[in-house]
Amino acid sequence: MSSNNPQTREWQALSNDHHLAPFSDFKQLKEKGPRIITNAKGVYLWDSEGNKILDGMAGLWCVAIGYGRDELADAASKQMRELPYYNLFFQTAHPPALQLAKAISEIAPQGMNHVFFTGSGSEGNDTVLRMVRHYWAVKGKPSKKVIISRINGYHGSTVAGASLGGMTYMHEQGDLPIPGIVHIAQPYWFGEGGDMTPDEFGVWAAEQLEKKILEVGEDNVGAFIAEPIQGAGGVIVPPATYWPKIKEILARYDILFVADEVICGFGRTGEWFGSDFYDLKPDLMTIAKGLTSGYIPMGGVIVRDEVVKVLNEGGDFNHGFTYSGHPVAAAVGLENIRILREEKIVERVKSETAPYLQKRLRELSDHPLVGEVRGVGMLGAIELVKDKATRERYVDRGVGMICRTFCFNNGLIMRAVGDTMIISPPLVISFAEIDELVEKARKCLDLTLAELQK
Repeated sequence: MSSNNPQTREWQALSNDHHLAPFSDFKQLKEKGPRIITNAKGVYLWDSEGNKILDGMAGLWCVAIGYGRDELADAASKQMRELPYYNLFFQTAHPPALQLAKAISEIAPQGMNHVFFTGSGSEGNDTVLRMVRHYWAVKGKPSKKVIISRINGYHGSTVAGASLGGMTYMHEQGDLPIPGIVHIAQPYWFGEGGDMTPDEFGVWAAEQLEKKILEVGEDNVGAFIAEPIQGAGGVIVPPATYWPKIKEILARYDILFVADEVICGFGRTGEWFGSDFYDLKPDLMTIAKGLTSGYIPMGGVIVRDEVVKVLNEGGDFNHGFTYSGHPVAAAVGLENIRILREEKIVERVKSETAPYLQKRLRELSDHPLVGEVRGVGMLGAIELVKDKATRERYVDRGVGMICRTFCFNNGLIMRAVGDTMIISPPLVISFAEIDELVEKARKCLDLTLAELQK
């Protein structure tokens, strides 16, 4: 990006000379130079050129309580002075991790009272893979190793996380998925529903789970993992028939259900967890992101009591991380949950701001480029199409990236997943800021359409 500030050019040179960025085309980034974000407050970011940007993605789905909350910085600082680090190995523990585990169990679905801490959601899903297989081995069923996941689901980018996820472009790099992981269709009606109604498609997509269990053999299947709403796949809100049918299928078979709550957890849907929103009863739940509002890295797995009972019989679980339950991260997580609870942020999302955001977003449906607007809570997606009636896309035009660039240049961060624009703003966004988000989105849709008509 061009710059007027010599400091920006200096930072871009540092990026060029020393930094390899995640999910980036290194050569392209080198030519262009990254945008340098220097500070943030509330729902806004500022870059090194002085531009103010409304962060419609809450960082990477994570800054739940907004930027600049001193309480989280103070909690970290206090903990750093008291006990900056100790591990949870070798029959040792420390108060912040134990207090956080209790606080999480108080807001988790009923019967989920234990937490295994990790450094991220990716590590959480690695833990899930190992814990599921260990669980069945302890139960005397070591053949139940296969985990069923979904095409275009996202479960992180470690070897196990990327394998569990169903992103083809990730699998193509590094011989993934690893053995023992299989994938079924996603419940993406707009993109893949064809002539079926959403309800018909929801049932069809759910039935693929049973089909796969029977194909692999129930004696070989350990678990089914899924996000309540697929986030990185494009905010895919399943049809209303999908989860009830999945629950019906899970009830018929002896397999574990893992809800990946990394994005949906901690209020994003207007409930504490996506599992509450859809009344799912998972055996394990992966958490991260909103757990600390992204202020410091932390993840984990919340485990149902019945599963813990089995694990208790299994001797050593030979798994863990140097930073499992890191005391500073735990102190920040504890303070973050306190703020979410005491300020009733989740309740406000459910009753006030989410209904308003969803109503305002859907006003964009009248735009010539927009084929569908969907969303739940503080999650939204806008499908960009050539033909609204047939859902036909612009082929090879990279419409999503065109729109994303216009957003960036007009003070809004909206993410592109193919030709789907997605948002996930901080939970503390106000009515006025929602108005600003929607107005800027409409302006960028207009600019995108004009560009396509050139």
